Amino acid sequence: MGFLKEFKEFAVKGNVMDMAVGVIIGGAFGKIVTSVVNDIIMPPVGLLVGGVDFSDMKLTLKQAVLDAAGAVVTPAVTWNYGAFVQQVVDFTILAFCVFLMVKLMNRLTKKPAPAPAPAPAPEPPKPSNEEVLLAEIRDLLKEKK
Repeated sequence: MGFLKEFKEFAVKGNVMDMAVGVIIGGAFGKIVTSVVNDIIMPPVGLLVGGVDFSDMKLTLKQAVLDAAGAVVTPAVTWNYGAFVQQVVDFTILAFCVFLMVKLMNRLTKKPAPAPAPAPAPEPPKPSNEEVLLAEIRDLLKEKK
């Protein structure tokens, strides 16, 4: 029973719940960024480079093997560098958005630095041995009078 209780305490801690919310929001945000890249940014970029769809850009390393009927026996081996370019653009935009979000959160949660505490007053210097001796002599002389 102790194991289940311990697991329950772990699972409902604030850090675990915050992380779960972050993963869910991050996944949804990643889909939004992917859509922005695929549907908004890449079409004009492809148009600028001659109407090329980056996801279709690839280098064939080995041609497909076809049988007599023209059916694919062994698929072609391709190097899909266009998909890689697409992923790099996705990552760059996502990283930039996260950077802006963190910067905004830091600005919103930044607390003003507390005013420095005033420096304590320096202690007066201790009397030297001679001063102590002279004070004792003075006090003794006062007593004799």
